[in-house]
Amino acid sequence: MVTSHNHNSTSTTKSRLKGARDRFSLFSDKAEDAEIQRRIRDGVNLTGATPWILIFAIFIASVGLNVNSTAVIIGAMLISPLMGPIMGAGLGVAVYDFDLVKRALFNLGMATLISLIVSTLYFSVSPLQNAQSELLSRVSPTIWDVLIAFFGGWAGLIGITRTEKSNVIPGVAIATALMPPVCTAGFGIATGKWSFVGGALYLYTINCVFIGLATVMGSRILRLKRHGFTDPRVERRVKMSLLVIALGTAIPSAYLAVELVNDEVYKSNANNFITQEFTLKDTQVANSKIDPKTRTIELALIGLPLSQSTLKNIEGRLAVAQLAGTKIIVHQTGSNKVDVTALKAGLLSDLYLNGEEALRKKNEQVKQLQQEISTKNALFAKADDIFAELRAQYPIVTSIFVGQGVDLASGNNKRTLIQLSVRSSQPISIENQTRIENWFKVRAKTDAVIFSFVQEPTPTDQHEHTGVVQKNP
Repeated sequence: MVTSHNHNSTSTTKSRLKGARDRFSLFSDKAEDAEIQRRIRDGVNLTGATPWILIFAIFIASVGLNVNSTAVIIGAMLISPLMGPIMGAGLGVAVYDFDLVKRALFNLGMATLISLIVSTLYFSVSPLQNAQSELLSRVSPTIWDVLIAFFGGWAGLIGITRTEKSNVIPGVAIATALMPPVCTAGFGIATGKWSFVGGALYLYTINCVFIGLATVMGSRILRLKRHGFTDPRVERRVKMSLLVIALGTAIPSAYLAVELVNDEVYKSNANNFITQEFTLKDTQVANSKIDPKTRTIELALIGLPLSQSTLKNIEGRLAVAQLAGTKIIVHQTGSNKVDVTALKAGLLSDLYLNGEEALRKKNEQVKQLQQEISTKNALFAKADDIFAELRAQYPIVTSIFVGQGVDLASGNNKRTLIQLSVRSSQPISIENQTRIENWFKVRAKTDAVIFSFVQEPTPTDQHEHTGVVQKNP
């Protein structure tokens, strides 16, 4: 009985392990090797429509970075063809097809050069030269960008090697963000900000190297058919080269990541320290500035000034808050150490920003009013031409009146109307009056027109009006 029970338990365990292997197997729905290689090789080509798609994608990404629009940048990454040559180079290394490696790297270099030229040209003529957050986020790569590129490359390879192609590649293009770093480098070239060029191209290199590395590893694990020579010494040299390239790319990013983490930890500790030590009843923090590089905390205080002994006690607690070596600079009224210029600068900076926004709105209103006045003046300046044109069509017209007013009968939706009043020496038919009104609407470029016609009284009418009767001799 015990033996039977052990046998059943062993069978159940094996069944579960087999089920787990089947669930996570990469071979169950794997496409044929020839089909996989055809897909990747086709993506390497940079001919025909592909260069044009790349150029348009670069323009879209550049505009998105320029106006700080995440949605536009994502759209550019979706249509970017940069992923193909990178995966092609990885496949070539994995299967020892060095002709494919050369072709893929050449096309990748051409695509990169085209991208740099197009983005540089765009940013050279763009009136927006400020570096927005989307641009700034591409100049300081860290180890997390390495991880994103590596796992993104894995996801892309698995997606492209399935029997039915999935929609993984667009998602990988968005996650690894190949297009924006190149455009950021173009911005740096166009504006002379070379630190942007170096940081952005380094991020671009990270993406290319680790997507390619993931493709190499995935191709080996999926046991894609190798061809060409398979000399063990060549294989060792290839592996060593890949290791050197990967480490050479990853180590600087790891250092930058450590620096970033340390800066964020310092800022967090400094903010907690400020909240804990400077939340007082009669003194408040008006402004604070934390600089992790110089390890300084600069504060502008309002309210009752803190004594030197109080400030010394606060500084003594910096080490407890993991801020040893930090210097606190305090600006406050009533203190002999008050830097009035710095305090004024901080306050005036806020006033200046608020004033600039108010001035911008006022300028927009002035421009709108100037445009309205210009439109009115243009119409009134043409009054002589309008009169001459009417006289040419209707010689009996003796004078006209052109004016502007508000239609008060329309309630809350008051309309601005242009009035044309025509005086003539003889009656004008209703049909011609309608024709004159329609002509004036076209002339004034608006339907908001009110038209009136006045016939000048004849001499007989004038005499009758005054009670004088003219008789025939």
